[in-house]
Amino acid sequence: MKKLLIFILLSGLFLTMAAQETVFDNDTTGWSQHLQGRMDSLMDSPLLQTSQLGLMVYDLTADSALYTYNHRQTLRPASTMKLLTAVTGIDYLGGDYQLKTSLYYAGSIRNNTLTGNVYCVGGMDPMFDRTDMTAFVNKLRHLGIDTIRGRILADVSFKDDDRLGEGWCWDDDNPVLSPLLYDRKDNFTDVLSSELRRDGVVIVDTLVKTTRQKATFVSSRSHGIDELLTTMMKESDNLYAECLFMQLSAGGGKTATGRQSASQVRRMIQKVGLKPGDYKVADGSGLSLYNYVSAELEVRLLRYAWQHRGVYALLLPSLPVAGIDGTLKSRMTSGATYRNVRAKTGTLTGISSLAGYCKAPNGHELAFCIINQGVLRIADGRSFQDAVCHVLCEP
Repeated sequence: MKKLLIFILLSGLFLTMAAQETVFDNDTTGWSQHLQGRMDSLMDSPLLQTSQLGLMVYDLTADSALYTYNHRQTLRPASTMKLLTAVTGIDYLGGDYQLKTSLYYAGSIRNNTLTGNVYCVGGMDPMFDRTDMTAFVNKLRHLGIDTIRGRILADVSFKDDDRLGEGWCWDDDNPVLSPLLYDRKDNFTDVLSSELRRDGVVIVDTLVKTTRQKATFVSSRSHGIDELLTTMMKESDNLYAECLFMQLSAGGGKTATGRQSASQVRRMIQKVGLKPGDYKVADGSGLSLYNYVSAELEVRLLRYAWQHRGVYALLLPSLPVAGIDGTLKSRMTSGATYRNVRAKTGTLTGISSLAGYCKAPNGHELAFCIINQGVLRIADGRSFQDAVCHVLCEP
């Protein structure tokens, strides 16, 4: 009798659990169907009669596509190109990677006089600022130097001589791609000379035959990839993106080039299961009009990051948060999208894009990419993207 009672109780428990699972599945299916209908309605927008759209929504929790619209069509990504650079950079370089600027001297120091040259070796760090410059001045002073009979020289062998990216418009506000940067500007040696003089060092600008290969290390200043990503993604900083892009092909005695860096991004494209030849990678920031990607590609990269927690841990905090900060501070400031959507924005003439993550009403994590191309009013593209996000986040 006891065994029969236990059997009945267990049977009831299993039936209750099965019913709960069925309800959850039905709710999930019901929400998905509701999503399909609402998304289909958005596809009737007059905006799509005069412009192109590439869109993909992916359920990361269920590992399946939820909605697509021309998701494989190649379009210009604008600044969502920074997602490719960020994911590739974190994955290839590692979360502990440092961007470094170094100081050397070559020659001899006697009676507080350096007879030789000071070499400033650039590592394309856009974060080098006044604090770092002061540290360099102090290090030279601690060597007892009060006179330099030589020159302050820039070693810019980190990258090639190209100062603009492939396919950049001449009339844009383009960053200067110098390996040796001070406060984002290409004036490093001038500032160092000026600061040394201000600190009482006499510089006799004399040509002294020395080589950097035989130089003595003085100091280096570095900043982490996590610091770079925050500004690069939240503020959509093009210089920061190009500096990270160039790190992809530097090191091992090689001179960094845009072409070599692009090849690393193409390897990443292959790593996420797509064909690199189907896309065009021209730069790291999205300024180039030669970049061509798809919504599917950007979602694949977002999915890869989500599945690799070391990548995701650095990428997610760097993304603008809807209604809170970065380029999304004044967008989606209320409702279910507020604080929920974390995404990279993109804007060029005729192009508006948005790609990132959000949480659905059923608790599932989603990745999405929306690229509007051929839009005359950027505000129209942004309104469309915000509407898509509302559909994804609201019950």
